[in-house]
Amino acid sequence: METKQTKVKYKAWLSAETMHDNTRKWMSELKFAKDEILFFNDLVKSYTLQLIDSKHFAESKKIIDKLNILKKDTDNLINTVKNHEKGLKVMVDGVNELQKEDTYRRKHAKLIIVVSNFLEKYRILKTQLFSLITGVIKEGKQKRLLQ
Repeated sequence: METKQTKVKYKAWLSAETMHDNTRKWMSELKFAKDEILFFNDLVKSYTLQLIDSKHFAESKKIIDKLNILKKDTDNLINTVKNHEKGLKVMVDGVNELQKEDTYRRKHAKLIIVVSNFLEKYRILKTQLFSLITGVIKEGKQKRLLQ
């Protein structure tokens, strides 16, 4: 007697309220990230001379390029989440449109992954930028102490 093993995928059932809370949280985090990116750009401008020093140039260029890409990604993701939140009405309109509701849930599940990946990349870049700027500041203080 042979037994067949089947893989069963379990989907978390998300209520409309939960999905709405998720999108509001995402918007808050993305808007904060957008504001922080503006701060990071100002921070980079403040330390431009030190960052273009040959010792830090390659690393700072890489981080600044990533920062610019992240700014565009943040704007795109904010628009995506806004549109996704507008589509929530399919879930709460009282009409049983199972296919549309299932499609919305699938999009939401994908968006969970996209936003999580974005925020992880953002945190990594933020850490790299702070490490770079901290190093530049410490070197500047050491040079002043030696003079």
